[in-house]
Amino acid sequence: MKMSDLYAVGERIDIGSHTFTPEGIVHFASRFDPQIFHMDAEAAKHSLFGGLCASGWHSCSMWMRSFVDFWKSEQARLIAEGKTPPILGPSPGFKNLQWLRPVFAGDTISYGVTILDSRPLASRAGWTLYTLACDGVNQDGAPALRFESSVLAFE
Repeated sequence: MKMSDLYAVGERIDIGSHTFTPEGIVHFASRFDPQIFHMDAEAAKHSLFGGLCASGWHSCSMWMRSFVDFWKSEQARLIAEGKTPPILGPSPGFKNLQWLRPVFAGDTISYGVTILDSRPLASRAGWTLYTLACDGVNQDGAPALRFESSVLAFE
């Protein structure tokens, strides 16, 4: 089974959401991005963001968490239907990462993925390289992040 048999090119697939709590923002930032607007709610009020906001890397890591959880669920669904799901990964990389607006404490980001293109690898029979548009929008429908990714699928 191919990914393109499951999802239409150009169709956005909802993969999950995450609500960013003050505690979660500070916990992530203290380990990976200890800037004041990610670490201290009071100091963040006086920053250019005007409030405690998540690291862009935090918002991206939650996209990945959502995708992994989504794909595990999809694999289980397909197997229950008697189908053989494609095996995904690894990704050879991503490009054009954009953090479009701050993700503040209390924001819920809904994540999605859209297949943009696919091509079989001439050097590897049964392997396909997919190009994906990945995104996250906040609870008001405003874009928060986007990037383009590639993923290998073994079908």
